[in-house]
Amino acid sequence: MGLKMSEILLIMGVLLLLFGGSRLPQLGSSLGSAIRNFKRGFAGDETPADEKKPGTLASNGAVEKDVNARSTSHQG
Repeated sequence: MGLKMSEILLIMGVLLLLFGGSRLPQLGSSLGSAIRNFKRGFAGDETPADEKKPGTLASNGAVEKDVNARSTSHQG
């Protein structure tokens, strides 16, 4: 009762049309890291959170820089 090969190809084709070829590797690595962190959370394995790998969506730290800049400018 699993997915047939034609259904898998159809799903992959739709994903390719929606996100484009350049964005799919980023989405795959983000999904993989999310599943890995989910499993670690249930297993109780505590690893450092700053284990960021290049190629993920949040690897450049722009959000953290923006938050830090806003928090220091509004402390007056």
